[in-house]
Amino acid sequence: MRKHVRIGLLGCGTVGEAFAELLVERRAAVADVSDITLDLVRIAVRDPDKPRSSALDPKLFTGDVHDVVKADDVDVVVELIGGTGPAGELVRTALSSGKSVVTANKELIASQGPELFAEADAAGVDLFFEAAAVAAVPILRPIRESLLAEDVRRVVGIINGTTNFMLTRMMSDGLSFDEALAEAQRLGYAEPDASADIEGADAASKIAILASLAFNQAVPVDGVSREGIVGLDREDFELAARFGFVIKLLAVAERFADPTGGADAPGAIGAQVFPALVARDHPLASVRDSFNAVFVTTSAAGELMFYGHGAGPRPSASAVLGDVVGAADQLLRGRHRHIPVGPTASLRPARELVHSYYVRADVDEAPGVLSEVTGVFGRHGVSIRTVDQRGSEQQARVVFITFPAPEHALDSALSELSELAHVRGVHRVLRIHA
Repeated sequence: MRKHVRIGLLGCGTVGEAFAELLVERRAAVADVSDITLDLVRIAVRDPDKPRSSALDPKLFTGDVHDVVKADDVDVVVELIGGTGPAGELVRTALSSGKSVVTANKELIASQGPELFAEADAAGVDLFFEAAAVAAVPILRPIRESLLAEDVRRVVGIINGTTNFMLTRMMSDGLSFDEALAEAQRLGYAEPDASADIEGADAASKIAILASLAFNQAVPVDGVSREGIVGLDREDFELAARFGFVIKLLAVAERFADPTGGADAPGAIGAQVFPALVARDHPLASVRDSFNAVFVTTSAAGELMFYGHGAGPRPSASAVLGDVVGAADQLLRGRHRHIPVGPTASLRPARELVHSYYVRADVDEAPGVLSEVTGVFGRHGVSIRTVDQRGSEQQARVVFITFPAPEHALDSALSELSELAHVRGVHRVLRIHA
């Protein structure tokens, strides 16, 4: 006998409407394979009278969010409002009312996740959030379940579909930053206000979530150092190609061994988001357009790669629907799943993290200048791997590629370089992902 689970939806914007349509579209198929019938019974929106998809019954809509989170005829609440204010309060109300919650709200989970996990545990219900990390790419459940007993060392990936689309178009088609952003907005990959994407905030929230689950330590999003892609220009991509690289916005989280606590000690965690040079033969270099990819490095399984769509309403809706089926199954079995996130992590400052670097500078074309510049790098412990110098009789454009060094060493070298009379400017510094 088929069992019915009643779904209440908060928000019916781009992703919300796509989810509601997908639920209606796939309802019979879900029932066939799981013996669970998902009934969409309530949808809370700001304007219930606004024209909606013809697939959705107008009688489902309400302007009162509490008609969903407190309703006796709602078993699972799907939160697709976004933000941390009203959305957080509504999620808490739903959990305390004994309802499982599914959300795609990366900002909420990244900033309040541990508290919400504890509230879900206390209420004996589930909180699912697969779509909050990498849209349709199933990564959180494998980390939470399949890799639960693993020693995860590193998580690195391309986890913002909007910026990856933009960087692909800038690299392959020579678009300017503004042209690539306009196209991403026209195609629906970027919001009218795309600052969270292009400044790295979206990726920072996602890597905070991934790192918290992977390392079983709460990684606060404000502890993730971040740089966006604003300011990258055509010359950056031309020079990257000359040296055999592409440019990608990477999110990286790594757990470092505790030298005093033995192999099982938690150790500090470094978490960053930054545009990086990636070698053309690296698997991440081939991740194009709005696709995302995440590498998880473990002690036993080695390196695992998860790949798929990272932007767009239908991919996000797919992840949400998968979570709804999971929450419904748990509900009908009379159980919930504990989310294994431990105490707040000790974070390693970005200045102590080690990378190789690409440095682009303009210098006077004069005897001894290059030796003077490389000497500055050397005094601060930054060794030069490659130098490429091109220019006119008066001024040269020089590109340095360094060996690995701590960020504080590079910062000190750049500070001294800025004071040299023959250095006209350091125009770009990018980390290199090996």
